[in-house]
Amino acid sequence: MADFDDESDPKSGSKTRSKTDPKNSDPKKASAERSEDGDRDESPEEADAAFAEDSDVVEIWEIEGPGEEQLEIPGVLPLLPVRDVVIYPGVTVPLAIGRPKSLAALEEAGQDGFLIVVTQHDPETQDPSLEELHQVGTIVRVMRIIDARREGKQALVVGVARARVGEQVSSEPAFRVRAEPMLDLHSDASEEEEEGEWHRVVLLAQRVIELRDDLPDEWKAFLAGIPTAGMLADLIASNLPLSPEDKIQLLEETDPSERLRLVEQHLEREVTIAETQRTLRGEASDTDEDPKRRERMLRSRMREIQSEIGEGDAGLREVDELRDKLEATELPEEAHEQAERELKRLTALPQHAPDRHLIRTYLDWLFELPWCVETEDKLHLPDARQVLDADHHGLDKVKERILEYLAVRKLAPDAKAPILCFVGPPGVGKTSLGRSIARAMERKFARASLGGVRDEAEIRGHRRTYVGAMPGRILQSLKRAGSRNPIFLLDEIDKVGADFRGDPSSALLEVLDPEQNHTFSDHYIEVPFDLSKVLFIATANTLATIPPALLDRMEVIELSGYTEREKLAIAREHLLTKQLDAHGLTQDNIDLGDDSLEKIVLEYTNEAGVRNLERHIATLMRKAATRIAAQGRDTRVETNPAFVEEALGAPPHLPEKAERTVHPGTAVGLAVTAHGGDILYIEATFMPGGTGLRLRLTGQLGDVMRESAEAALSWVRAHAGELELTDTALESGEIHLHIPAGAVPKDGPSAGIALITALVSALSERRSPGTVAMTGEISLRGRVLPVGGIKGKVFAAARAGVETIVMPRRNEKDLIDVPDDVKSKLEIHLVDTIPEALDFTLSAGR
Repeated sequence: MADFDDESDPKSGSKTRSKTDPKNSDPKKASAERSEDGDRDESPEEADAAFAEDSDVVEIWEIEGPGEEQLEIPGVLPLLPVRDVVIYPGVTVPLAIGRPKSLAALEEAGQDGFLIVVTQHDPETQDPSLEELHQVGTIVRVMRIIDARREGKQALVVGVARARVGEQVSSEPAFRVRAEPMLDLHSDASEEEEEGEWHRVVLLAQRVIELRDDLPDEWKAFLAGIPTAGMLADLIASNLPLSPEDKIQLLEETDPSERLRLVEQHLEREVTIAETQRTLRGEASDTDEDPKRRERMLRSRMREIQSEIGEGDAGLREVDELRDKLEATELPEEAHEQAERELKRLTALPQHAPDRHLIRTYLDWLFELPWCVETEDKLHLPDARQVLDADHHGLDKVKERILEYLAVRKLAPDAKAPILCFVGPPGVGKTSLGRSIARAMERKFARASLGGVRDEAEIRGHRRTYVGAMPGRILQSLKRAGSRNPIFLLDEIDKVGADFRGDPSSALLEVLDPEQNHTFSDHYIEVPFDLSKVLFIATANTLATIPPALLDRMEVIELSGYTEREKLAIAREHLLTKQLDAHGLTQDNIDLGDDSLEKIVLEYTNEAGVRNLERHIATLMRKAATRIAAQGRDTRVETNPAFVEEALGAPPHLPEKAERTVHPGTAVGLAVTAHGGDILYIEATFMPGGTGLRLRLTGQLGDVMRESAEAALSWVRAHAGELELTDTALESGEIHLHIPAGAVPKDGPSAGIALITALVSALSERRSPGTVAMTGEISLRGRVLPVGGIKGKVFAAARAGVETIVMPRRNEKDLIDVPDDVKSKLEIHLVDTIPEALDFTLSAGR
């Protein structure tokens, strides 16, 4: 029920006219002053017209407001159009305001200012003109303004007086019109007749309160204490479920007795409805024991009764529509019960209560989530393999894992879906592979990018107490997918952050745990949602930044990168066709040969993936398109290595990189970065002098790499005799170890062999050839320990022109993943000890 100020009596209003400039208060005097400069005197009528047009004249209405406060209201007011709302004098109503002109009108009025609120003829009109509004509205006072952020603003207003909309003064940025208050007329009825009508209306209203469960009994006494007929009629009208036309009729009526008589008719109808509803409820309880069936029957009969008597309350229609949607939507039992509770709350709220749209939004989310909707998997393995091969070249390990999952699904349909994590450098096809898997299985595809996410609410949603609350990204993506068993890609999971708002990776623990995700709870929905049928696929560039608890829940599949031969195949089979279509070209216009593609791969790209390769191909297409557009559609652009260099410029990468190792003290190491495998150069130099042997490390090295360097120096000093190093070289002086690319952080233990090789080379003046690269962790006992990322390191060595690789013997098993054509280019030596490694890294350089 809306608030009502029982001290407000619009009958007592009076009006006067005043002007901002007292000198011009008399129109005839103003006319005389103007005539002194003109050729003739103005008539009194012309003077009045000139007075009305004078921009300095401001019309003021004096109206007695709440608490007998005398209000001075401007005669020209900003106009606020509303859709289904009718405000009566003395009634406090919250308004949600979002349209630009409405916001401008509210801003012009400001807090404690005045507006005229007018109802539209058609509530669907977005930007109504003055002709599309009713001619009678309500002057309201703005009591409070609340900023609702993205949803506009909310204003709490109280009705002051009925008013007729006069001429338009301006239309931008908001309507400004002349408003003429409509005062209550003196009734012709006798005092006894008015008192009898007043008592009948109060008794009817009290009867409605008795029959309806959603109205408190305290209102009975409140209604009996209202002193005037006009105030009683306005209060009851503001709380009856009337049609907009009936509400406008009551607003336009200025005779309090007639207004009360109209309200009496509506109350009689409301009593009939409430009594019939109670009777039907009793009959249904005696004849039908199924509560849901009984409720449907009652509501059906109620709608028939309302239709017969012409009732069309928008709030009740909205509830009925939502209830029909609930019956048509298949929901789990818990979600169905939650929807029923929210519908009961919505039914009990007044039509203009601010919480109604929040409940409506929540119910829309509840109905639109795919609780029981799922697609049927295509489990034909040969067809799935054909789709995966058509979309991606290579990646056999990933494809085999997907086919294994399909085989298990075929034999055990209720088996839990695995949680896969594709780890590899950028551009190797992790994200597009997720789409291909969805196409192969004929499932929907959903994707959520987690890069930079720092708020736990992004995963679990915001609680409904917050303004603008909504579900988290998991349920949002499932709603867009329209299925509860899609392929769900969690992109860039290694880039999830954490701050004072929470740790999103902790929220992902429940999402990615098959033992828990069948009851995933979103803070907004507050009903468990089953994620067990979703096939989650995470992507990452590195495992180092993924929390161990989260990593433990995923099955990691590494995508190390592509060989030059694979890149050429990808360019021919996928990239060329894609870029030709993107630039409106055909094979008749341009055809890149293998020699041109090979030049791009070897001299213009130095990456594990194919993103830069695709960019360079796109550049060639643009150059060709420019020529074709200038010379004609049938033009054919001849492409060769010279055209490539002309279009792309000088090659940024040289295939041979061994020229930096001509001096002793340099070794070539192998490393793995977020962009794939790479080679790094370790440089060492010895400077005699000073007291004791000192070690300086530069190149932005991490703690683990610094400790590896110290361990390497300790081993070298302990085995100086075996290495034929002089004692003077190790007694005093400074050894400086530097790893170039100083702006790039470096860490990890896998450079141990390279560090020892560089130290021994610098101290013994023996050279390590640039065609030998090495990787492996070392121990003080002289053991060579296994390391990770072997496949990416081998690829990097092959790209850099390395001929020989020295690596731990215990990494031999990792060579299975390296293609034979790559291994055939390299001489790989497996070692167990540091002396074995030095035999291969230094012997050729003596």
